[in-house]
Amino acid sequence: MAKRSRPRRKRSETHETLRFMATLLLGVLILRSFVIAPFSIPSESMLPRLFIGDYLLVAKWPYGYSRWSLPWGVPLLPTLHWSSPARGDVVVFRSLADRDVIKRVVGLPGDTIQVRGGEVILNGQAVPRQRVADFVLPITPNFPLALCPAGHAEVLEAAPVCRFQRYRETLPGGRSYAVLDTKPGSDGDDTGLYSVPAGHVFLLGDNRDNSLDSRFPAPRGMGYIPVGRVEGRASVTAFSTDGSAEYLKPWTWFSAARPERIGEGF
Repeated sequence: MAKRSRPRRKRSETHETLRFMATLLLGVLILRSFVIAPFSIPSESMLPRLFIGDYLLVAKWPYGYSRWSLPWGVPLLPTLHWSSPARGDVVVFRSLADRDVIKRVVGLPGDTIQVRGGEVILNGQAVPRQRVADFVLPITPNFPLALCPAGHAEVLEAAPVCRFQRYRETLPGGRSYAVLDTKPGSDGDDTGLYSVPAGHVFLLGDNRDNSLDSRFPAPRGMGYIPVGRVEGRASVTAFSTDGSAEYLKPWTWFSAARPERIGEGF
């Protein structure tokens, strides 16, 4: 007589749910580590391009991978780099203080950099800087009046705003972007001469008087950043909010959004 085949034991619904959740979590981890990751802007150091409350998508593949590609910098990956950041790239990196930071690449290995009177001197040549229209930033819950430097606050069309002098810098190679000058004569406006060591980059915030970047050594600032700590390149603004939303009031999620900022590239 032929043996009866045993009926296949059905997997429990709980087992299937856990399996699905584990697969989903693994997929999200791979996507976030190797393809694209979200990043939120917590400070005003990259104004006027990046507002507090902007949410970006950061491309993880342009330069390569290292342990800093993984969440919390878990040391499971060898360092694999096939490209270096270019001047003008806006990058997310793991600082020496072990937190994720976003700044703009201005100096590459071998470059000399100095700031004189707010002007960047790159390899002995002043980076062209042209005065353009003032930057006017509305006062909002995530940019309150307390963040507006003295003498910059005013009322425009019955609404409080913060007004800054804005300039357009153009790096060698043609990359151009806007920067702010909020406090002429600040300690970051006149520096010594920096020589960027091999395997490192020199980073600046676009809000030059409100950015503790490579002009300042750690722990006050960032100092030179090893290329291996660069996690990815800012790609696009995915969402932006002025901070007025309340979790228990869903309609405020829409009124707080800044749709005109969504989709802005770099």
